[in-house]
Amino acid sequence: MAEVPDPVFSAALVGPGAAVQPYGDDSGSRLEAVAPVGGRLVKLHPHAFVVQAPDGAGVLVHLGIDTVQLKGEGFELLATEGADVEVGQPVVAWDPAAVEAGGRSTVCPVVALDAGADALTGVRDSGDVGPGELLFTWQR
Repeated sequence: MAEVPDPVFSAALVGPGAAVQPYGDDSGSRLEAVAPVGGRLVKLHPHAFVVQAPDGAGVLVHLGIDTVQLKGEGFELLATEGADVEVGQPVVAWDPAAVEAGGRSTVCPVVALDAGADALTGVRDSGDVGPGELLFTWQR
């Protein structure tokens, strides 16, 4: 997370986590952002969403940096705010290559909201990750 090109995420101001760098074949390749935990989709925007696990833990997924400025263009909601989701369930489809072509970073912070600095273990810091694969464990 320290390398995320946004001071709020890199300084873990909203919580610690892991950053995922998506990749696609070329512009027009839509990827699906999936729920990192099972629970209720408590907040849903085209560029970001929060899933609250049954134990109350909230996990934020932010699709790219400064993508709120796109006002939803290039993003497709695949779920509904308030819905229950399972780990790995698609929530938003988007085109990272189009976001990058617009001069924005496509890195995706996945944040344990309001967690302490030492609350996460096994944080994935490199390597490929597939939909629904473990990025970190949150000790609550």
